[in-house]
Amino acid sequence: MDRNTALKAIQSSGIVAGMRGAFPPDVALHVADVLMNEGISVFELMMNSEAPIAAMRAVKAEFGAEACVGMGTVLDVDTARSVIDAGADFVVSPAFQPDVVSAVMARGVLMGPGAATPSEAVAAWGMGAPLIKLFPIGALGIDYFTALFGPLKHMTFMCNGAVNDHNAREFIRAGAVACGMGAWLVGDGTWSKSKLRSRARILVNAVGSGRE
Repeated sequence: MDRNTALKAIQSSGIVAGMRGAFPPDVALHVADVLMNEGISVFELMMNSEAPIAAMRAVKAEFGAEACVGMGTVLDVDTARSVIDAGADFVVSPAFQPDVVSAVMARGVLMGPGAATPSEAVAAWGMGAPLIKLFPIGALGIDYFTALFGPLKHMTFMCNGAVNDHNAREFIRAGAVACGMGAWLVGDGTWSKSKLRSRARILVNAVGSGRE
């Protein structure tokens, strides 16, 4: 999946389901299957998890072009190259690291560098990153995002970190194109199908109402 296609998938979904921790291939497939049936088709596996590259490959193999599957918590160039070699549709990081941004963009893959300040966001955007991951925006709050977004409305932001159904609605309404959701949406890898389905439906409705 090329950079533009991945970006469009994230913008269309409005939700990036993140799996951190005990999400080996079988668990990642279980979670992805439930969420796909509820209309969530963008998944972020994370490097500080159990067998993340194998899990990413498993989800990609199972759902093909119907899903957009990337890797998060990518903190160095070598890791970025390895996940791209493994087929990552996008790469995200909690931090802005110019060498990682350059390495990912050189491969034609969507890069979402992390930023917490206007200076970081402007610097990342200036390098050509088409998506800025605001992190940890849930802790900073909607007022912070609104203030930051005011002069930077030409940029494309995804809000991550301590996001739930309530603030996801607010972030989308305020101008974010998507929200990254981890524990609130997918739990710790032990959740049942019914609990995953319930959380997915709540979040899809929240993001939809934010867009209205």
